[in-house]
Amino acid sequence: IALQLLRAGRAEEALSYLDRAQPSEQNRNFGQLKWTDARIAVLEALKRTDEAQALRLAFFQVHLSLPHLSEYLRRLPDFEDFEAEQRALDHVGGYADVHAALSFLVEWPAHERAAQLVFSRNKEIDGDRYELLDPAASLIEGKYPLAAVLLRRALIEVTLRKARATRYKHAARHVREIDSLNSQIRDYENFETHDQFIERLRKTYPRKTGFWHLLRD
Repeated sequence: IALQLLRAGRAEEALSYLDRAQPSEQNRNFGQLKWTDARIAVLEALKRTDEAQALRLAFFQVHLSLPHLSEYLRRLPDFEDFEAEQRALDHVGGYADVHAALSFLVEWPAHERAAQLVFSRNKEIDGDRYELLDPAASLIEGKYPLAAVLLRRALIEVTLRKARATRYKHAARHVREIDSLNSQIRDYENFETHDQFIERLRKTYPRKTGFWHLLRD
């Protein structure tokens, strides 16, 4: 209704409908994206640009919406966008869902920050998130090989810990990928070296013969 009213040039009426249909605590996710975008469009039509900008920023902060942050920054005055971007990326780094944060930083792209996120919140990373971790590792390995190694280690460990034999070939591939990156890493900092990691796997999962056989091939 609001969008139809907006197209008809009746922005004030459109806003009144949106005010009566705000996402609530009981129904906070139902139509929230569409409601937010409709409200932003109405506010822009009413020349209430500061409110539209505040709504873009708020939606980004809650949902890590890349398009909303991008549009927010695009509309800032010259020379203000860089500092605003850095503040936004700081927010991403502390976001509760580490996987959503990693996905955002890889896609933005802010690969240095993605690597720092991997280092600082490594224990929160779930190796079951193959669809995120594998491509993320590939994207950041050129400049941040240690961060890529840590992502691939998470993939390997969850495969062995949960004895997912169908993924052993992928785990073996990840070990070979780590092998290829090992020479680029001069300092493993507080993390295990490659040799220490492999030795721990051998001691912890000696009976995963399918995996070790693939690794020898």
